[in-house]
Amino acid sequence: MRTYQDPCGVARALDLVGDRWALLVVRELMLGPKRFTDLHRDLPGSSQNVLSQRLRELEEAGVVRRRKLPPPAVVWVYELTEWGLGLEPVLLHLGRWGSQAPITTTNRLGVTSLVLALKAMYLPGFEGSFELRMGDEVFAVKTSSTDISVGRGPAARPDAVLKGEAAALASVLLQGANVRQAVAAGGLEIEGDEAAVTRLVGHLATSA
Repeated sequence: MRTYQDPCGVARALDLVGDRWALLVVRELMLGPKRFTDLHRDLPGSSQNVLSQRLRELEEAGVVRRRKLPPPAVVWVYELTEWGLGLEPVLLHLGRWGSQAPITTTNRLGVTSLVLALKAMYLPGFEGSFELRMGDEVFAVKTSSTDISVGRGPAARPDAVLKGEAAALASVLLQGANVRQAVAAGGLEIEGDEAAVTRLVGHLATSA
């Protein structure tokens, strides 16, 4: 394993997660465990060999662990350890910093990236409950005057449910596209209080 041979904490961190794809693997596992096939699908630019190597290195470093889900699933998944989950604020700050750089790809934003970007750009001051549905992926989003929480699974009594492709939700939530126009164009469906979604989008725009 390559190392900077530098006692600085930054260098020691980069020894563990500084190789290509390592932090993106951490990003994809930040919202919950995934199978290898799911990781490879969500990181399409990585080869299976490189992804396997990164997972092995992260597991040896204690950042990631592999475990077998109980019946009826009975599949192996990768997930972050408690230490690995401690990288969340690093990823959110890095995402805020990187969002100032120009976009140089036509590839679409992934589901995990959208949800983490939502957490990264949120500033306290808005209270609401929402559910995001993007294909088979479902997330509960709870905002308060002090914080935002996001978890996999349906929301309990949400103000509104937003359904669509990640790109459509990103255009509204991250880029401030007009909610009513997005619904009229067919890219976004809203169940519940559309006005609450409009207020959330307005708050996110002031947070950016």
